[in-house]
Amino acid sequence: MNKKSDYIRQKLKVLPELPGVYQFLDKAGNIIYVGKAKKLNKRVASYFIKQHDSGKTRILVSKVADIHHIVVETETDALLLENNLIKKYQPRYNVLLKDDKSYPYICIKNESFPRVFLTRNVYKDGSKYFGPYTSVRMVRVILDMFRQLYKLRTCKHNLSPENIAKNKFKVCLEYHIKNCYAPCIGLQTEDEYKQYINEISSILKGDIRKVIQNLKESMIKFSDNFEYEKAQALKQKIELLENYRSKSTVVNPSVHDVDVFSIIDDELYAYVNFMKIINGSIIQVHTVELKKKLDEDIHDLLILAIVDIRQKFNSISKEILVPFIPDTELEGVRFIVPKIGDKKKLLELSEKNVKYYLLEKNKQRANIDPEKHTKRILLRMQKDLRLPVLPRHIECFDNSNIQGTHPVAACVVFRNGKPYKKDYRHFHVKTVEGPDDFASMEEIIYRRYKRMLNENLDLPQLIIIDGGKGQLSTALKSLEKLNLRGKISIIGIAKKLEEIYFPGDSIPLYLDKNSETLKIIQQARNEAHRFGITFHRQMRSKEFLHSELEYISGIGNKTIEQLYTHFQNLEGIKNASYDDLKSLIGSAKAKLIKEYFTK
Repeated sequence: MNKKSDYIRQKLKVLPELPGVYQFLDKAGNIIYVGKAKKLNKRVASYFIKQHDSGKTRILVSKVADIHHIVVETETDALLLENNLIKKYQPRYNVLLKDDKSYPYICIKNESFPRVFLTRNVYKDGSKYFGPYTSVRMVRVILDMFRQLYKLRTCKHNLSPENIAKNKFKVCLEYHIKNCYAPCIGLQTEDEYKQYINEISSILKGDIRKVIQNLKESMIKFSDNFEYEKAQALKQKIELLENYRSKSTVVNPSVHDVDVFSIIDDELYAYVNFMKIINGSIIQVHTVELKKKLDEDIHDLLILAIVDIRQKFNSISKEILVPFIPDTELEGVRFIVPKIGDKKKLLELSEKNVKYYLLEKNKQRANIDPEKHTKRILLRMQKDLRLPVLPRHIECFDNSNIQGTHPVAACVVFRNGKPYKKDYRHFHVKTVEGPDDFASMEEIIYRRYKRMLNENLDLPQLIIIDGGKGQLSTALKSLEKLNLRGKISIIGIAKKLEEIYFPGDSIPLYLDKNSETLKIIQQARNEAHRFGITFHRQMRSKEFLHSELEYISGIGNKTIEQLYTHFQNLEGIKNASYDDLKSLIGSAKAKLIKEYFTK
């Protein structure tokens, strides 16, 4: 162990203060981690000279037996090299990046009278490849549109000028059904065919506007020359292209060549959405999953995904819209966090796409592996609320009273993130008089956990108090009396802004409104409120039903409820003046009540 430590220390001493890529190897010589650095010596040394919070990082460091490094010119070069090495070696402790070769492309073949077709193989043969596309169906829709717009050949003949001049070919069925103009026998010139290919290239690059404009100019010329059939054919092409463009255009066409990236993560994965925008049209959309290995930060994951996706989609856009500026710069690229306007809308659309993607993934996981889905949510809660253990058992408390009458409390129980109604409990507040929520909460918390300790029941990992700092501090008093403070995590949630309060911390935590953690806390709070209000109403109804007032002819249950709500109890009703009763229930009923109690 000492020899290994000495060897690593010597390696660290000779690392240069330059940008580059470092590789960690295990004792068998396998690459277990690849990373990039602006300054190799400082970045690599940080793994060995500081204590890491992440257990996974500590395990990685313990397995490092050797360090290799590669010096490069710039930080951008380091990022690109890191990406390629991760895909090549798939190191155990790196984010999983798969170099997927199966995406479909649209190929415009490098040949006379080029064919346009779907392919999954990219060759350096001078042909033009557009893509990759994430949907084969989308590629086929685009190719079908091209076949309607242009009469392209589908045969594989070598249509060189020499072969055509020698009459080597005969027309096929495609010519007879008017799907091809038979360039094979010289019925279509190469210049005319090239015009088709130029327009198709422009469409695939996203520049549909230019193609439509050219077609409109040609249509007007045909119309002016009374060539109405040709003008009508062009009009049909224009309508088809306009329909195709209308499905893609989401912003002002003045937004030119722009890439858009957004990211969201959970405990195990990060999800990155990519949108390619050309002239206001979305021409590509793709979402990738990055499997975390070392609790990586989303700032590091986003730049890694940007490099990987831009390589995959051959993007050279100079402008990238992002939710935050990455720590690493890319040469010739400007990162923008849009605040207003069309670019802001594009970023919001990308964020919406990645959120829906995550939502669908979670639904699938919940159906396939419910236990794994539950653990993921609990891990997220543990991280968001800084809990020492998974909150598999949660209890939430709420007080219910109206003007101090019938003070009751409710305790609802969640197990593995879901309501466990079998363990719900109601409480009558016994020692508090009047509307004192703080004292009521203190009493209920003490009674609940005193009994659980006496009966040797399992205590919850998390207590949620419906209220802010005041209710939370009184609940803490009860836990201190029972010697439970620090043994059970406890938080308070205030209704106004959904602030989360922690013991001893005056600054609240604000969770994202779409956070799964916040949704479970809100669900528990709402469930406790519902359960408590229901019990409170039952108590009030029982008192109304058995009230002395029901013996007064002409006084019904609604009037009795109205009186109790206003005067709080029977004694208050008896002592009320005639005028007070009259203003509440009318003179006739007020007279009946006063006469009854006078007798």
